[in-house]
Amino acid sequence: MFTTFRGGQSGGWRVSLLAPVTGEPLAPTPALAVVRAESIALPLLPSQTSWRLAGVASHVRYVERGEMQALTAAQAGLGRREATCAALIPIRKSPAWWELTQEARRQIFEDKSHHIASSMKYLPAIARQLYHCRDLGEPFDFLTWFEYAPEHATMFEELVGLLRATEEWTYVEREVDVRMVRED
Repeated sequence: MFTTFRGGQSGGWRVSLLAPVTGEPLAPTPALAVVRAESIALPLLPSQTSWRLAGVASHVRYVERGEMQALTAAQAGLGRREATCAALIPIRKSPAWWELTQEARRQIFEDKSHHIASSMKYLPAIARQLYHCRDLGEPFDFLTWFEYAPEHATMFEELVGLLRATEEWTYVEREVDVRMVRED
């Protein structure tokens, strides 16, 4: 199942912040639509869409069985009624990251950066989904989607700050931070 994020004039989410963290920004847009389909959804007319990013939720990488079980037990699903805040954080890692072996990436991801272990305390308050897009010809490698209730906004900022301070993030060459509020 493909998920397409369309920045444009309309959508279920009102964009409250769109800022480059590292590298090129995305074009400003007032709204975001999230479309799930069997194939990558084509963009709307250019006047209606500022940009389109697509990815696929795939099997989880760099995770060992016990970590996967803990994540599955702790995480909440997307679309919760109270989760009216969201963040889309597209990320592209450097060629140096992709030149590492799978084992070396795992070592940086968890053994050194503690990505999973550090993130566990933020679940289930913050729901998340990772979409892979590196092999789809997209401008980013991953699209990270988070949903949370307004009272968990400080927790989300803490989580993002924690992850951006890790060794893993030294391999990020492009990152954009898009924050939204659900339109009802």
